[in-house]
Amino acid sequence: MQDGEEDLYLGDVFTEPPRPPTPPPTFATCTRNAFPDLKIRLVGSHPLWAHHLWNAALAFASYIDSNPKIARDRCVLELGAGGGLPGLVAAQNGAKKVVLTDYPEAVLIDNLEFNARQNLAPDEQDHVETQGYMWGHPVDSIMRALPKDASTGFHLIILSDLIFNHSQHDALLKSCDMCLASRSANDDTSIAPCVLVFYSHHRPHLADRDLDFFRKAQGGGWVCEEIVTRKYPPMFPEDPGEEEVRATVHGWRMTRGDTGDFPH
Repeated sequence: MQDGEEDLYLGDVFTEPPRPPTPPPTFATCTRNAFPDLKIRLVGSHPLWAHHLWNAALAFASYIDSNPKIARDRCVLELGAGGGLPGLVAAQNGAKKVVLTDYPEAVLIDNLEFNARQNLAPDEQDHVETQGYMWGHPVDSIMRALPKDASTGFHLIILSDLIFNHSQHDALLKSCDMCLASRSANDDTSIAPCVLVFYSHHRPHLADRDLDFFRKAQGGGWVCEEIVTRKYPPMFPEDPGEEEVRATVHGWRMTRGDTGDFPH
């Protein structure tokens, strides 16, 4: 044994390098016509991409503001809410109940609660609840948040830029199926219980895999139709793939019904 080897401390060899500090939160503003702007706090960094205000969320906000009857006096659930913008807009448009959910991690749920406090009037906050939830898991806690007169489920479920998570398509559809309210004989087709799915093809070469979500939905008896397309500056300008594809937000409505042909 060479001199000094007996002094070698294994802790010096296997010590983990110091981790960089978590970046501070950032803020993004949603500019609106009929309502005051919303200032959305975003977590500083997160592997689930909750640190971005996605174009799909901006398109959602605009769509709900332009079509307030889809939220007014109705129960709204947002899955994978991130900063919670669409759900907050639904609350400001008179939703009876809004449940904002994201992965059950304190930093994400605390951030949703912050955004509700900072952007909603006290009476609107009374109609909003935040919960941690993993897609595809039991929904007992979510369903308990419903008012007693709406116990069959949510009239509107919001999926904002989630379907790029291809491995989670089945779980998302399962959650939607468990949470959506049953259709009433009195429902107008334009406001029947529905899932709204807004997204962009962030990776154009995987666009067909994004659309698998709707094929799977149709196979499970959902009726799917595209109702919105809007152009925004691309989220990540330097990313590969056709910029126009990455800059386009698509909005689809899913309702329960007979399986139809996949819309092209």
